[in-house]
Amino acid sequence: MISPTYGVPLRDLLRLEGMTGVTVLAGHGGLDRMVLGVNVMEVPDIADWVKPHDLLVTTGFPLASGEDQRGGAVSFARLVRDLHTRGLAGLGIKLGRYVDTLDPEVLALADELDFPVLGLPMALAFDELLRQAYGRLNELTSGVLERIDALHRALTLLVLEGGDLDQIAAEVARVLDLGVLVTSTDGRERAAALPDPLRHRLEQADLLEPGGRFRVERASTRPVPVGDGEVRLQPIVAGGTDLARLVCFSPHRALSHDDVGAMERAATVAALLVTRQEAVAAVENKYRGDFLRDVFLGRAGDSTYVTEHAASLGWDLGGPMHVVSAELDPLAPDEPPVSGRVLRSWQERFATAWRQVCEGRRPVVPTVDFTAEVVALVPVGEPGPDGAGPVDRLVSAVQGDRGGGRRPFSVGVSRLVTSPEQLAEAYLQARRATEVGRRVKGGSSTTRFDDLGVHRLIALVPDPAEARAFAVDVLGELAQDTEDAADLRTTLQMLLDHNLNVAEAARRQFFHYNTMRYRVGKLERILGPFTTDPHLRLDIAVALQVLQLRT
Repeated sequence: MISPTYGVPLRDLLRLEGMTGVTVLAGHGGLDRMVLGVNVMEVPDIADWVKPHDLLVTTGFPLASGEDQRGGAVSFARLVRDLHTRGLAGLGIKLGRYVDTLDPEVLALADELDFPVLGLPMALAFDELLRQAYGRLNELTSGVLERIDALHRALTLLVLEGGDLDQIAAEVARVLDLGVLVTSTDGRERAAALPDPLRHRLEQADLLEPGGRFRVERASTRPVPVGDGEVRLQPIVAGGTDLARLVCFSPHRALSHDDVGAMERAATVAALLVTRQEAVAAVENKYRGDFLRDVFLGRAGDSTYVTEHAASLGWDLGGPMHVVSAELDPLAPDEPPVSGRVLRSWQERFATAWRQVCEGRRPVVPTVDFTAEVVALVPVGEPGPDGAGPVDRLVSAVQGDRGGGRRPFSVGVSRLVTSPEQLAEAYLQARRATEVGRRVKGGSSTTRFDDLGVHRLIALVPDPAEARAFAVDVLGELAQDTEDAADLRTTLQMLLDHNLNVAEAARRQFFHYNTMRYRVGKLERILGPFTTDPHLRLDIAVALQVLQLRT
């Protein structure tokens, strides 16, 4: 059970003037339980009528003379256990009138459960206790509301004065004494007030990826225990649009109801700022996208103008680079259809991920969203410690661990570009690499234009029917869409891959050598003497690649 911090700890309540003479009989370890109210026990079956964090007080009369719901004498031990299970703060009883002493076994149980049992003096007036306790609670509640209102006013003022998300995060962290992250909907950091020790604690709890993404899918909106503390996540939403996430982390305590209320207020204010930032970003992205589209169409001007204008946008196009085209993969056959709005939200999340990763690089990697694809101009750089180049590192950073609702995507990489004049051709190369790579390798692929080989030529054939006709002419019945034809094509490809080494091809397909010899004879009856005619083998190899690319 979450222990609220806006209640009064029981040990503090015992210091009130009206609690003079109260003794702690058992359960000293539970004196830090929070008290939200005081209730008086008047009936034996009180357990069903109490609330969590109540302090229950009694004269002892219901315990001495009453019957419980089962028709038997009230069991003090069972009552203590029931009240503890229901989350009460403690039980106070007047000794000497109806109950003289408490059974040592009951006191031992209370100690075991850390459930405070208090001995109340006979002179203690319950009405005075109630008045003082609720007076103290009202004072504290008023302070909590004032703190939340003050935070809301401070955050609103920050937004009106042009503050950013980092300032909002810092203010929330200061007022609530928490570590704070503001992330995208898939967990990419947009702002933070999170000291390194707290960040390390989240990494140890497997809530932060090595790349810094917070695993929002593991937190959702339910509290996540981390050691003695807790992490909570609050969606930042405006106009029905999911914009971002506010993550708060306390390493030493569970977050209270007032903390959650303050997070909700902060999320509301943050939504105003995020909405404004996204509106500005949309305009900037359109402006940058229009410029880059003109560059790719060869109508942006000479290289000097393109380089200078790119510099005004914060882009450096002076060095060698690769054009990278990235597209979300189509829905898998077993996935249900989705609306256009959902598809667009996926694309926006995808483009945001690329933009955040690229803008975090130094120098900044130019990136734009072209409605159905994201294009980035990636400078050439040295391989990392793992041997991965700049493009591979970018792709890996965007992919992460595929959490946060991220979709699989395919990437195409152009040849090396050494001047702005080559960007138009390089863009076409990147798009061609994406298209062909997805057909040959399937989804979630990264394909370089220089690695396309013969597929590059096949993809350039403008009429797909002509390429298909060539494959049918060469392969004959092997071009049919049947299981037998597909099986023979596999054997044929295996033979070609191993330079017609029948023994090796048989071993790779787990066939007997004589079985493979029979298959070779059958293939030659269908195709002709491909084992002795190198030109025919070339035609067959190309035709097999046509079928692979066009299916």
